[in-house]
Amino acid sequence: MCETTIDQSLAGHFSSLEDPRCPINRRHLLGELIFIVIAATLCGADTWVAIAAFARAKEDWLRKFLTLPHGIPSHDTFGRVFGLLDVDKFEACFRSWSHSLCNLIAGEIIAIDGKTLRRSHDRCHGLPALHLVSAWATENRVVLGQVATDAKSNEITAIPKLLECLNLEGSTVTIDAMGCQTKIVEKIVDKGGNYVLSLKGNQGTLATEVAKAFDAACAQNYAGVDSDFFETVDHDHGRIETRRYWTLGDLSDIPRSELWKGMNAVGMVESQREVAGNVSTETRYYIMSTGTSAEYFAQATRGHWGIENELHWNLDVSFREDESRIRDINARQNLAAIRRITLIHLKKDNTKLGIWNKRLQAGWNTDYLEDLLFPSK
Repeated sequence: MCETTIDQSLAGHFSSLEDPRCPINRRHLLGELIFIVIAATLCGADTWVAIAAFARAKEDWLRKFLTLPHGIPSHDTFGRVFGLLDVDKFEACFRSWSHSLCNLIAGEIIAIDGKTLRRSHDRCHGLPALHLVSAWATENRVVLGQVATDAKSNEITAIPKLLECLNLEGSTVTIDAMGCQTKIVEKIVDKGGNYVLSLKGNQGTLATEVAKAFDAACAQNYAGVDSDFFETVDHDHGRIETRRYWTLGDLSDIPRSELWKGMNAVGMVESQREVAGNVSTETRYYIMSTGTSAEYFAQATRGHWGIENELHWNLDVSFREDESRIRDINARQNLAAIRRITLIHLKKDNTKLGIWNKRLQAGWNTDYLEDLLFPSK
């Protein structure tokens, strides 16, 4: 990548990215192409055509930072170059940058979950929709990394690859029931992390043992039992949600706990929702290596929803990711990384606007756009 006056923090982490183009075809500098795509995406451009239109409209502003030796690239150029860039190397650069923004404190919740880009399939060429598994640091509000699932596989094979790339020391990993696998637990513990994992039918015998252990403890009103309790009550738009959290540290009635490395407690959440006088209750079970603090257990289970509410929801609503029809196998994944880069920029900004309105504001006001791109200036 060329030396420019763009955000050197971001540019530095992408400086090792190889330009896959033949030298005689490199009319536009790779670093400048990436900068334009990031700036355009911040301003609401979600397609190659929109990105090229942004660049033409903002050419004078772009020349403050870029050389643009052959003017503004066409939309075909953006699509072709991002389709050539190696997805693993691009992801490694993104991951290096995002980790540099983090101060992972002890007990940081790292939520792992998957998301499908629903319109990214190409049935004519047998290309399934892209499914990405992401890691979200809940306190730092940063995407730590993402891995695409193999075409004929699922999240169970993708999660270990993602964990391998992460620094888990002192953090707590939360995953839904699909990720509740002994090998995944072993990987987390071996990398110095803890875990809080949801239990469902895929671990039927273990789930049954955990439920019976809580039934037995409840029958004696938890007297003389190594346990803890915590409760929260939320009022919102006429809805009352009460969540009760119990933990058990005595696993003697759960024989299969011996198969799970580091497991030292189990948890139960009872969620009660009241809307217009109608009450519904749901009970969920968890295994964990974080001990019996029910308050921390509550923090971990509630924190896990941050990946849905703060990451996936924003990508769908504010970036219209599900509507993206970019179907090149490399370009769609590389552009997904760009969206996450821009979302991090927007999340780090303290302006009292929603993500979509921040994108609009960036498109209208180049001073604000510069504040987003160069937060340390």
